[in-house]
Amino acid sequence: MSAESPAAPGQFAHRRQQFRAWRGTRPFWAGLLVMIGGLPIMYFPYAHLKLGGLTIAMATTAGAGSLIIGVLLVVLGITLWFQKHVRTFAGVAAIMLGLVSLPVSNFGGFIVGFLLALFGGAMAVAWAPGAPPAEQSAEQDTTGEDGAPEATDYDTTLLRPVNPVGEPNDLSGTSPVNGANGRHSAG
Repeated sequence: MSAESPAAPGQFAHRRQQFRAWRGTRPFWAGLLVMIGGLPIMYFPYAHLKLGGLTIAMATTAGAGSLIIGVLLVVLGITLWFQKHVRTFAGVAAIMLGLVSLPVSNFGGFIVGFLLALFGGAMAVAWAPGAPPAEQSAEQDTTGEDGAPEATDYDTTLLRPVNPVGEPNDLSGTSPVNGANGRHSAG
């Protein structure tokens, strides 16, 4: 695409909808939190902070362990995005790595990385795929008088009663008709 050629109308909105659909089929936010949680865990042990003229080295003897934990958390976050069927394993592993980072990596990246890994792992374990949209069954006969089609605008069509005439409108299931009478209900 050259600088002179305009973008196709609606292309940004179309790509955004595609990304939104992709994001909705996997534990996206859990993976993002786990990845972001890995960054402070692997950064702080190698950071050199400057306070005025004083340089504070945060390097610890467990710097390699911090790097490994941080890299594993980033990899687990990417795994949650692209391999959604291993979400339980990746979530539990992220929680365990977050807990291990407390003693190994400056209190888990000064608690920030620990909390992000913990919440992201919990979100990954709790995530469940949504039910696929059901196919719409064939609608009722839409031909009106004289074979003309009825209006399909459901907001303006006449409302039909939910229950047929003569059928009781009992939502609790404890009406005398079915013999329950509420005697055997728990509560």
